[in-house]
Amino acid sequence: MRIDGACHCGKISFTAEVDPRRVMVCHCTDCQVLSGGPFRAVVTAHYDTLQVTGEPRQYVKVAQSGNRRAQVFCPDCATPLWATAPENPTSVVIRLGCVTQRTELTPAVQIWTHSAMPWLPGLADTPGSTDQSAFLPPLPRD
Repeated sequence: MRIDGACHCGKISFTAEVDPRRVMVCHCTDCQVLSGGPFRAVVTAHYDTLQVTGEPRQYVKVAQSGNRRAQVFCPDCATPLWATAPENPTSVVIRLGCVTQRTELTPAVQIWTHSAMPWLPGLADTPGSTDQSAFLPPLPRD
């Protein structure tokens, strides 16, 4: 499947060929911190299928697994785009949040589930709204 995507400001865009059966959710604490969320949803691709427009930056992180991973992001809007080996990459792990076709990419597996937020299973029962009008109690005053 051919996918495309971009950072929030649009200065970095990309295309890649992915296998939709290779979508996963990672609950590791690195992904939680680096994504700013409770997990990260990704799809893997062969590095040689990745075509990039613009000049992203990277931060090399040693993952919980011990592997060195280049975390690639937009230098202007800081959108996380993908991760890969910092030298001689053969694959790329693309962040679904910046993929146009993300609704078509259903996760097939979850990893590092021991770090998953305990409230995730009940999220479907949490009240919600289709826009920003969901009610929250007022912030307490000091």
